[in-house]
Amino acid sequence: MARIVPMASSIKPSLSSLKFSATARFALPRSTPNFCRRVSSLHLSSVIPQQQSFGLRISKLFKEEIRSRSVSVAGNATQASTATTQENVLEWVKKDKRRMLHVVYRVGDLDRTIKFYTECLGMKLLRKRDIPEERYTNAFLGYGPEDSHFVIELTYNYGVEKYDIGSGFGHFGIAVEDVSKTVDLIKAKGGKVTREPGPVKGGNTVIAFIEDPDGYKFELLERGPTPEPLCQIMLRVGDLDRAIEFYEKAYGMELLRMRDNPEYKYTIAMLGYGPEDKSAVMELTYNYGVTEYEKGNAYAQLAIGTDDVYKTAEAIKLSGGKITREPGPLPGINTKITACLDPDGWKTVFVDNIDFLKELE
Repeated sequence: MARIVPMASSIKPSLSSLKFSATARFALPRSTPNFCRRVSSLHLSSVIPQQQSFGLRISKLFKEEIRSRSVSVAGNATQASTATTQENVLEWVKKDKRRMLHVVYRVGDLDRTIKFYTECLGMKLLRKRDIPEERYTNAFLGYGPEDSHFVIELTYNYGVEKYDIGSGFGHFGIAVEDVSKTVDLIKAKGGKVTREPGPVKGGNTVIAFIEDPDGYKFELLERGPTPEPLCQIMLRVGDLDRAIEFYEKAYGMELLRMRDNPEYKYTIAMLGYGPEDKSAVMELTYNYGVTEYEKGNAYAQLAIGTDDVYKTAEAIKLSGGKITREPGPLPGINTKITACLDPDGWKTVFVDNIDFLKELE
């Protein structure tokens, strides 16, 4: 709240109230405002001329003081208004209707990958979209319709057969009811198993790791029936506390749990818009002492739904994120989006909820 300063217009200085010393300097009562005290060092060589001079100077100082204080009050009011606006935006993020829509990454043979995901991982091909003028094709796969499930968006760029996955991307997580049976099926189809079924280190959950034909890792987690089998994206970050704060403030995610594993020198944090057993979550991993990773060119981005891409972009800026595409409609389809990078350089695209549903019609 701005402090209200009494206006100096009620003070009427006059020479009759001043006492002059032998050195021709004048003294002011202790109650005189500070801005009047500043003139106490003025030398008076002649009383009559100095009466006029003093009047002019006191008037000038008086106006400057009022102007200075007015600017200060206005500045404080502006700062308070800005702070209130920022607080409102960040509070709005917590109430925004958000969910993880899809994850986008590139593959070298679209048909081969679709075959592996449908036959080995039990996904369904939801739709395909070919954009010949841009020389790429998309395929959407998942365990349920896009308007209610988290899905995969595969991108095939004409003529590009291989990509660099890099060291920063970790894996995707899929919940299955029987990890051993799923692994046997994958082996029968020629899939690559990089970790045989067994309890996770330090826990009881049965897991296994496999790789798809392009080298993307999938963690199979043994779990009962769930509405969201495609349940995790694991990315590595260089500063876990910084990443958690950003995902909470800018993305509106909730920190669900953390687990430190000093024996293997890493810490993980699970964040999302709902519990792990019912919704897709982000698994952020910090490896002790590692602050940067190579991201390669294979993994592209995460897409998240929002009610307002403009407010979302504002919240991202306030939280220290970098906007790579200002909010607004896409040419041709008019779907409103905004894109950004988190502090570690991982890309996320926010899509208007209503516009997204229109795309699916």
